[in-house]
Amino acid sequence: MRAKITYFITAAVLVFYFVLVGSRGLMLIRHGTAVTVTFGVAVLILPVIGVWFLWKNTQFVRRANALAAELDAEGGLPVDDLARTPSGRIDRDAADAVFTKRREETEDAPDDWRTWFRLAVAYQDARDTPRARKAMQRAIALHKSRPTAPSSPSPPPSRAAASTPTAPTSPPGEPAPSSPAAPSSPSGT
Repeated sequence: MRAKITYFITAAVLVFYFVLVGSRGLMLIRHGTAVTVTFGVAVLILPVIGVWFLWKNTQFVRRANALAAELDAEGGLPVDDLARTPSGRIDRDAADAVFTKRREETEDAPDDWRTWFRLAVAYQDARDTPRARKAMQRAIALHKSRPTAPSSPSPPPSRAAASTPTAPTSPPGEPAPSSPAAPSSPSGT
């Protein structure tokens, strides 16, 4: 809950800043000289970029929270039982041990958004935020492209289907899609 409050306060401060900067940019444009109009347009670009950045981050957080809620409903949310230092930070060795387990799970099921979600949590626990974000983005992308319930096993192909060639997965002239990159350790090794 504290993280949500912090996020909303930060977002509100940023929106206030964007409005303030935007109004200053409009004042410069209204002044009418070539220099002030140029500066006014340049100043208006900052709030536009900021609003876009805030919107993209808000979407990311909402999607990650939706995945967390779904995984929690399934009973698959990782339990936070890692050893901690006296200051409350997660012990690095404990985080690395859990990370190894999560990496192996993800390598065994690279198309399951649940394993990528848990890997993202392990990266975050190991204080590797950039990789945690990439793993969460991968989980979100897999969740969008896959049905939420595990599908039933498909029947074995018939002899006629087995003898016919399969369609290419990419259009002619384009390279075949690559498999997702294997997760790496938080230390980069």
